[in-house]
Amino acid sequence: MRFGFESRQSSVGVGASMAAHLSFVLLIILAIRFAPQPGPPTIFDNPDITSLVFLPIPGPGGGGGGGGNKAPEPPRQAEVKGKEKISVPVEKKLELKPDPPKESPPVELVIPVKPMAAAEEPLPGVIQQKPTTTDSQGSGTGGGAGTGTGAGSGSGQGSGLGPGFGGGFGGGAYRPGSGITLPRVLREVKPAYTADAMRAKVQGSVWLECIVMPDGSVGEVKVTRSLDPIFGLDHEAIKAARMWKFTPGTRMGEPVPVIITIELTFTLR
Repeated sequence: MRFGFESRQSSVGVGASMAAHLSFVLLIILAIRFAPQPGPPTIFDNPDITSLVFLPIPGPGGGGGGGGNKAPEPPRQAEVKGKEKISVPVEKKLELKPDPPKESPPVELVIPVKPMAAAEEPLPGVIQQKPTTTDSQGSGTGGGAGTGTGAGSGSGQGSGLGPGFGGGFGGGAYRPGSGITLPRVLREVKPAYTADAMRAKVQGSVWLECIVMPDGSVGEVKVTRSLDPIFGLDHEAIKAARMWKFTPGTRMGEPVPVIITIELTFTLR
């Protein structure tokens, strides 16, 4: 037994289902119709090839592997024994060695010193020497009235009586000083070169100590600074100095022998 409202409900449900299917199909058709169509492919005439990548083509199946390295494999990281996180340092015991015994310094024996009387005891059989007697009249050693050394009276150098040079009587040479007028040169003579000295090219000066006599001539000559004793320049200087002429030196207005120094120079031109 059916009611009328039941038939109306079933027809309405079928119609709604049909309308939903038709609208879905219509949406699919519209999406396909208005979808963007792909354009024609772009073809380049001369493409720039910058890099090529070759893809490996899989070939036939490979064979089995051969025997590899037979050396033992290194232990794995997990199997290697690592350092302990907590380490307790082991204290080394210090061995104290006793110092070797020191030797005590030797005891110094102090012997007391006692003063003892002492006197000269002459030996038997030894003849005592008598004091020597001299002719000296002063505190000098040797004879005062001769050429002895020591203190003398007079203006001479050394001991003796009078203006002597050294000791003894007579007129010795004076050195420049108070009361002595120096000699003046009247004639000079230059020394000559020797052939050996010229070949050796020896140059320099010779210092001579000369005594100018009361007549103005040169007496004793002594070399105080030598230049060439080998090639004969010292001898030539002495020969030239003996030919010099002077105005004699005076003492208290009287000509006396005076000691002077002459320097002679040898120069190669």
